[in-house]
Amino acid sequence: MKKLFLLDGMALIYRAYFALSKTPRITSTGLNTGAIMGFTNTLLEVLKNQQPSHIAVVFDTDAPTARHIEFEAYKAHREKMPEDLAASIPYIYRLIEGFNIPIITMDGYEADDIIGTLAKKAEQENFQVYCMTPDKDFGQLVSDNIFIYKPARMGNGAEVQGVKEILEKWEVTDVCQVIDILGLWGDAVDNIPGIPGIGEKTAKKLVQEFGSVEGIIANADQLKGKMRENVENFAEQGLISKKLATILLDVPVELNEKALELEDPNKEILEPLFAELEFRTLGKRVFGEEFSIFEKSAPVNGQMDLFAVQTTTITTSTAIEIEASRENIVLNNIHNTTHEYMLVDTRDEQEKLAKELTTKDSFCFDTETTGLDANLADIVGLSFSFETGRAYYIPTPANREEAQRIVDIFKPVLENPAIEKIGQNIKYDILLLARYGVKVQGTLFDTMLAHYLIDPDTRHGMDVLAENYLNYTPVSITELIGEKGKKQGNMRDVDFEKIKEYAAEDADITLQLKNIFHPLLVETDTLKLAQDVEFPLVYVLAEIERNGVKVDVTALAEFSKTLEQDIKDLEHAIFEKAGVNFNIASPKQLGEILFDKLRLDPKAKKTKTGQYKTGEDVLLALAHKSDIVQDILNFRQLQKLKSTYVDSLPELINPETGLIHTSYNQAVAATGRLSSTNPNLQNIPIRTERGREVRKAFIPRSEDHVILSADYSQIELRLIAELSKDQNMLEAFNQGHDIHRATAAKVYNMAFDEVTSEQRRNAKAVNFGIIYGQSAFGLSQNLGISRKEAADIINEYFNQYTGIKKYMSDAVEFAKEKGYVETILKRRRYLRDINSANMTVRGFAERNAINAPIQGSAADLIKIAMIAIQQEIEQQGLSGKMIMQVHDELVFDVPKQEIEAFKSIILDKMTNAIKTTVPLVVEIGEGKNWLEAH
Repeated sequence: MKKLFLLDGMALIYRAYFALSKTPRITSTGLNTGAIMGFTNTLLEVLKNQQPSHIAVVFDTDAPTARHIEFEAYKAHREKMPEDLAASIPYIYRLIEGFNIPIITMDGYEADDIIGTLAKKAEQENFQVYCMTPDKDFGQLVSDNIFIYKPARMGNGAEVQGVKEILEKWEVTDVCQVIDILGLWGDAVDNIPGIPGIGEKTAKKLVQEFGSVEGIIANADQLKGKMRENVENFAEQGLISKKLATILLDVPVELNEKALELEDPNKEILEPLFAELEFRTLGKRVFGEEFSIFEKSAPVNGQMDLFAVQTTTITTSTAIEIEASRENIVLNNIHNTTHEYMLVDTRDEQEKLAKELTTKDSFCFDTETTGLDANLADIVGLSFSFETGRAYYIPTPANREEAQRIVDIFKPVLENPAIEKIGQNIKYDILLLARYGVKVQGTLFDTMLAHYLIDPDTRHGMDVLAENYLNYTPVSITELIGEKGKKQGNMRDVDFEKIKEYAAEDADITLQLKNIFHPLLVETDTLKLAQDVEFPLVYVLAEIERNGVKVDVTALAEFSKTLEQDIKDLEHAIFEKAGVNFNIASPKQLGEILFDKLRLDPKAKKTKTGQYKTGEDVLLALAHKSDIVQDILNFRQLQKLKSTYVDSLPELINPETGLIHTSYNQAVAATGRLSSTNPNLQNIPIRTERGREVRKAFIPRSEDHVILSADYSQIELRLIAELSKDQNMLEAFNQGHDIHRATAAKVYNMAFDEVTSEQRRNAKAVNFGIIYGQSAFGLSQNLGISRKEAADIINEYFNQYTGIKKYMSDAVEFAKEKGYVETILKRRRYLRDINSANMTVRGFAERNAINAPIQGSAADLIKIAMIAIQQEIEQQGLSGKMIMQVHDELVFDVPKQEIEAFKSIILDKMTNAIKTTVPLVVEIGEGKNWLEAH
C-alpha cells in the first residue's frame, strides 16, 4: 500500500519547542536544541513505527497569502517567534535534508493549503494519507483514506484520527462542518474573529441545529437575546471567519510520487549535524556506540555561532573558544593522547605511591566498584592523579581481607585533613571507602558540583564535561563491561590492563577539569559558595546517607493489609453504587460508568482519543454530585499509597544494615534544592490522614532513642520579607504575628482581631501564590471567587506591600540586565529567555527571576544549617545522628539523654545559618516516630 506522510513542519517544531521549554537542552555553546531534538525524535518515531512509503515536510513562507490580503488582521497579533526557536529552524532544515525528505513550500499559500491539496490528490492516486500535525483545523480534511496523525507526546502514544473520530470529537455529521464550527468560534492565535459570544460548545450546538454558518445566519430570528443580536450584527464577520478557516484544495502544486518516495538517510550529513548539536545519546542510538560529538563535527554556520555567543549568559570563555575553533578540532582520546597510566599492583609500589601522595597539597582520586549502591558495593580498585597526563591504578582483589589491607595503605593519606581531595561525584567514593573504615578528610573539590554552580541548567557527567571543556572523549564503561542489561558484566571481570587505562583516565580527566573549573568559579563569583556550602555539604550528605533510617516493617505490613481491605471495601461500594462490576483503574470503563450510565455530567469532556476525561480535577468537580465519585478518589489514593510507599519501602532496606539509605542529589534542581531517590523522601505524603501513616513507620533505631524533627516556619515568606525589605511584612514577622492574618488585616483594611477564617485563607493564598506569578484568574480558580474580587485582593496586596512589588520588578530588571538572578549567597540562576520577544517564553523567565532567589536562598539556608549542625555533633562527640532532609525540615535519631543538647544545637544553627533582618523561626518536635515528631 502507498502510504504518504505530510508533516506540518512549523506546527510540529512549535510543539516540540514548548514541550521542552521548561527543561531546555542547552549545548556547550548556548544553543537551545529542544525543538530540534523533539522534532528529530518525532521524525524517527514515524519512520520506525509507521514506515511510510512516501513523505514530505511542508512549510509556510514569508510571502503574504490570499488570507492576509483579504483580511489584513489575519495572524497580525501572533507573538514573535522565540529567539531560541528561530535559531533552530536552519538546523531542522539541514536535518530534513539529511533524512533525504523533500521540503515543500509555495509563496502565496500556507502549509495547511499545500497539505490539503496534496492529500486530496494523493487520495485519488490510491494513497493512504496521514496529515501529521497537532493543528485542530485539519479535521476538515479527513476521509476514508485521509487521516490526522498526532505524534506521541508526554508518555501517550501516537493518535490517528479518521472520519469516525472527527465526527465524535466535533459532534457533527459531516467533517466539512468542522469549518463552520471554527468560523463561529474563531481563533485568537490566528486572529480569526468568529462571532462574539460563541465559544466551542455553543458553536457545536448551533451547527448541530442549523447545519452551517450560513444556516445559522438565515435562521437568526430563531435565536434569543444577545446571541441573536451578535449573529445578525456580525454575520459578515462569521462568513469571513469561515473562509479564513477553510483549507484550500486547489493549490497549484504537483503530486510528484517519485520525488516523495522515502529514501535512506544521508549519514554524511546527519552524523556531523548530530555531533554539532551534541546529540550524544540520540547519536549513539542512531549511529552506534562509536558515535562522538567531536570526531564527526562539521563547522558551525557563522550566523548560528554568532547567535550562540550572544545568547549564552552562562557559557564560559573556555567553552566559547572551543566552539569557535571546532572546525579544526580532532577528537582527543586515550588512543591518540600522550599519557602515562601506571598499574600499581605490588605492596612496595603501593606504599611508595602512598608516601608520595602525602607530599602533595591536593590530589584527585576515584574508586572502581562492583555496583552503583555505595552502601552495598565492593571496591575493585583505586586510582590517583596529581599531575596532568599521569595517573595510577591500584587493583584490589575480591577477597575482603586482602582488599582491606590494600585500602589501609592509603587510609592515612585519604584521612589527612591538610590535603585537598578532588573527585567527580566524590560523595560516592567517600561512602564506599567508609565501608572499609576510611573517613576521608580534607577540603574537597567536586568537579560535578563545581560545574553545577557554573552552569546549573546543563548536564554535569564527566564524559560530557570532558568533551565540552577538554575536547576529549573518555573510555566508555560499556567498552569494558558491555551495554546495560542482563548481559552486562562486572568490573571484576575486566583485564587489569584495560581497567587500568579506564580508571586512571577518570582520575586524570577529573584533575584536568578541576584546573579549568576553579577559575570559572571565580569568574562566576561562585567560588565562596562552593567552598563554604556545596563542597562541605558532601561530607554531611555522605554521613546522613550512611546513617540511614529505620522503618517499622511489621507496621508497614499491617498497614498494607489494612489498605488492601479498605481498597476491597471501596471497590465493593463502588460496584454497588454503579450497579455493575468494572475495572475502576480503566479510564475508559470508568468514564462510561460515570457519564453514560450514571449521567453525572451531560457536558462531560472527552480526551483526544474520544474517551471521557476522568482525571483527579474532573472527579473533584463531580464529588458533590454523587458519593461514588469520592469513593473512586479514595480508591485511587489508597492504591497509590500502597504501591508507591507502603509496599515499596521494605524492598529498599539494606540487607547488611537493616536500614534504608536514601541517596541525595546536589546537582539536579537548578534552584539549589536537594532531591532524593530510593526513596524520594520529598514526596512522602503528609496531607491526608492515611498518607501520614507512612511517616509513622519511620522510627528510631532503638527503644532508648527518639525522632526529632526541626522545620523552618514559613521560610519562603520570611525570605521574601528579607529580600524585599518590605516594612509591613518585616513588622508583622518581627512582632511575631500570624503573617496570613496580618496580611488579611492589611488587604481588607480591618483590625487584626476581626479577620475571619475565610479572609485569612484568601490572604494565605495570595502570600504563597504571588511569588509564583499567580494571576487574578488563577487566584479566583483557587479560592472559588470572582475574577474581579481576586483582582481587587491582588491590587490591594501590592498597595499594602509596596516593597514586595518593588522586589519583583527589580528582580526582573536585574535579570534582564545580567541574564541571571542570584540568592543571598550569590547562587546564580541563569534566565536565557528573560529578554525574549515572545511573551509566553519571557513570562516564564520573569516568574523564575522572582522565585529563584527565594527558593535558592531557602536551599542555601538549610544547607549551611546542616553543615554547622553536623560539625557540632562531631565536636561534642554526640551519638545522635542526622538521618533525613526533606524540603525545609531536618530529621534526627537521638538518644533520650541527648535530646536537650540536640535541640539547643539545632535551634542555634538553624536560626543563625544566615544573618537576616527577619527572625528565622524553627519548630522542633519529638516522638517515637517521624509523624509524632513532625
